[in-house]
Amino acid sequence: MMTKARSIDPEQLACDLKAGKRAALARAITLVESKKTDHRRLAHRLVQDLLPLTGNALRVGITGVPGVGKSTTIDTLGSNLTAAGHKVAVLAVDPSSTRTGGSILGDKTRMARLAVDPNAFIRPSPSAGTLGGVAAKTRETMLLCEAAGFDVILVETVGIGQSETTVADMVDFFLVLMLPGAGDELQGIKKGVLEIADMIAVNKAEGDGLTGARSAASNYRAALHILAPRSPTWTPPVITISGLANEGLDHLWEQIGIYRERTQASGEWQEKRSRQQVAWMWDMLRQRMMEALTTNRHTADRLKTLEASVRDGTTAVSFAVDELAQLMGLEE
Repeated sequence: MMTKARSIDPEQLACDLKAGKRAALARAITLVESKKTDHRRLAHRLVQDLLPLTGNALRVGITGVPGVGKSTTIDTLGSNLTAAGHKVAVLAVDPSSTRTGGSILGDKTRMARLAVDPNAFIRPSPSAGTLGGVAAKTRETMLLCEAAGFDVILVETVGIGQSETTVADMVDFFLVLMLPGAGDELQGIKKGVLEIADMIAVNKAEGDGLTGARSAASNYRAALHILAPRSPTWTPPVITISGLANEGLDHLWEQIGIYRERTQASGEWQEKRSRQQVAWMWDMLRQRMMEALTTNRHTADRLKTLEASVRDGTTAVSFAVDELAQLMGLEE
């Protein structure tokens, strides 16, 4: 457990990580996730030093409602990829309790094969109730995994609320898993997930579920047909798969490869990554400014007073914001 920044040698940690030492990667991620100011500075220095070794992996976001079979599908897909010579890192963004800060870190037990695969690395990341925080830490963790030699990064999101958009904004390809039947098609459309999907895979297309999966896929194709395409070179395909039976996953991965080839040829791939990098910078800047506002004793005390007066209606919101901006030196 890291308690003192001086006990951490960033140069040695970087060397060990480049050499593919899993313990070094785990330690580096822990450093990145630390909330200590001195740890954060060391983490940023480490990421900067490793930056030339990043960017070569394929980053895939995977989402779906609870029960859709994400972990089973990732376990099977990841095992297929490692068998084909890839090194796969799975970053599982877990829901955290907003009351206790606890999280459900059970992905290693749900991905039994990958958990013991020497060419795979699984890292659950509790969200601590803030999606923005997850975005920053997950992005840095992706870079660390790439520097450690992993060429496929799978980012699993819980599939509830805003988490889909958050993850979609940090990956190259966004895969949405859906369940067949039971009105799930309408639920997916309502959540707007179809608008950010690069591919939809209807899971559990085996046995008695095969007919329902094919019907659901047909409905999704019809729904996607009326949406304006986000890319001039790519129309999101809708396929049926079975993560449990390992059916359709080779086709799924083939489609991701085609997407990569087309968007790299058109320039969309790099343009998207560049846009994501700038968005990441602004996200971190906003987060840092909020931290400064709420942790600085001078501004934090006044913030509480102004918040109370805004709540009881004695101070106008605009007046309170002006005063806080002045305290932070944003206005003269």
